[in-house]
Amino acid sequence: MNAVTLPLPSIPATSGIASFPRDQWYMAGFGSELSDKPVGRTFLNDKVVMFRTADGQVAALEDRCCHRTLPLSCGTLETTGLRCGYHGMLYAPDGQCLEIPGQDRVPAKARVRSYHLVEKNQLLWIWMPAQEGGAPTREAPDYPWHDHPDYKWGGGHYHYRAPWQLIHDNLMDLSHLGYVHLKTIGGNARLHMNAPMKVTAEGDTVKVVRHMPGSVPPPTYLAAWPFGAACDRWQEIEFHVSHLRIWTGAALPGTASLEDPQRHGFHMRGLHGITPETQETCHYFWSMSSNQHPDMPDTSQEVVDQTRFTFDEDRLVIEAQWENIRAFGPRAEWIDIHVDVGANRARRIVQRLSGQA
Repeated sequence: MNAVTLPLPSIPATSGIASFPRDQWYMAGFGSELSDKPVGRTFLNDKVVMFRTADGQVAALEDRCCHRTLPLSCGTLETTGLRCGYHGMLYAPDGQCLEIPGQDRVPAKARVRSYHLVEKNQLLWIWMPAQEGGAPTREAPDYPWHDHPDYKWGGGHYHYRAPWQLIHDNLMDLSHLGYVHLKTIGGNARLHMNAPMKVTAEGDTVKVVRHMPGSVPPPTYLAAWPFGAACDRWQEIEFHVSHLRIWTGAALPGTASLEDPQRHGFHMRGLHGITPETQETCHYFWSMSSNQHPDMPDTSQEVVDQTRFTFDEDRLVIEAQWENIRAFGPRAEWIDIHVDVGANRARRIVQRLSGQA
C-alpha cells in the first residue's frame, strides 16, 4: 500500500488560484439565505458577497468596496443594488458603481469583480473561474430531489476547521458508519467493512456502490420505515469535484432488486456541497431528501434531525483528525487499506484539476 501525505499547515493560505480546481460550479449556500441582507463568504480564498436584487435575481461580487476596501457584506440592499456601509457607494449586480454620494461623475474604473451565481433547485451555485471574468462553460448542476413530489428535505451549513478533502475521504468511505454513527445510520461494523465494494470512474466522476442484504436496520431506518429484524441496504456514492451525491436506503428483505434503479423502500438522498474556503478551512452545505411510508406518520423532519446528528459526529472526527495531522507534521503519513479505493481516486482527480498532478 502507498502512503498518502497531506498538505501541511505551513502552506500559505493566499490567493493561490492553482491550489483548488477552478472553472467549476461550487455550492455557495441555499436560496433561502438571501433575503433582506447581503451574505459574505470566502470561497477558494476569494472573499465574495452574495445578495438578491429587488426583482428576485441573485448576484455575487467580490466583497470589497473599490474606495476604501470595506467589505460590501457590511452594506445594505437597495432597489438597484448594494450600497457600501462606509461612504455610500452603490453597486449594481454586475459590479459597476452606479452612484457616489456628493459626486456627479462616477469613474468607469469604479467597479468590483462580479461572479456568476445561479439559484437552482433552491440551491446557490457559484462559478469559480480560472481567469478573472471567465464565463461558465456548462450549466450549474441539477438536483431534482429538492423539487420531487415524493420527497421532503432539509439541510444546513457547517464551517469546518479542516481541509475540504478530509470530508471527501469521509464521505467516499461509508465503512466508518458502524463505528461512528451507531445511534443513527450505523449498523453492524463488520458487515460494513466486509461488504463487496464496486468502484468505477468516468471522466471527473467516481462512483462507489455497496449492497448489504440481510443487514440489521439502524435506528434512523427503523424510525422512518416498518422494518423488522433485517433489511436489504444499499449505498451509492457519486463523487463530483465540487459535491457528492449519496443515495442510501433499504428495502424489506427479498422484496426488491438492489440492482433496480427504481426499487422501492426507504430512500435517503444526500447532497454534500464541499466548498473550500482556504487550504485549511471549508464550507459544508448539505441536504437530506427522504420519502415517507404511506402507513407511517411523517418522519421527514426526524430523518433530517438524525442526519444532522451524524454530521455533528463526523465533524468531531474530522476536525480532531486534522488537529492530529498538524501536530504530527511530516510524520502524519497514511497507510491505505481496502476501503480507500474510491477516496484515492477522487484525490487524484482533484490533484489533476488543481494542476498538481
